[in-house]
Amino acid sequence: MPIFEYVCQQCNHQFEAIVVSKQKAACPKCESKRLSQQLSSFAVGGEKSRATAPASGPCGSCGDPRGPGSCSMN
Repeated sequence: MPIFEYVCQQCNHQFEAIVVSKQKAACPKCESKRLSQQLSSFAVGGEKSRATAPASGPCGSCGDPRGPGSCSMN
């Protein structure tokens, strides 16, 4: 089941919703169905192929060879 991010056009509330099949999401705050679907960071990051992604180097904080975010120094 995909999770989508929305912004309500009526009350400007931002939220996530699990949408099944052809179901339409509704704002949990005002129940409006006038929504703008947003691109989530997962969707944006998921479209990059590993072949085009730049190679990462060692962590700048500690030098961990696994790259930035691999150690507990962040």
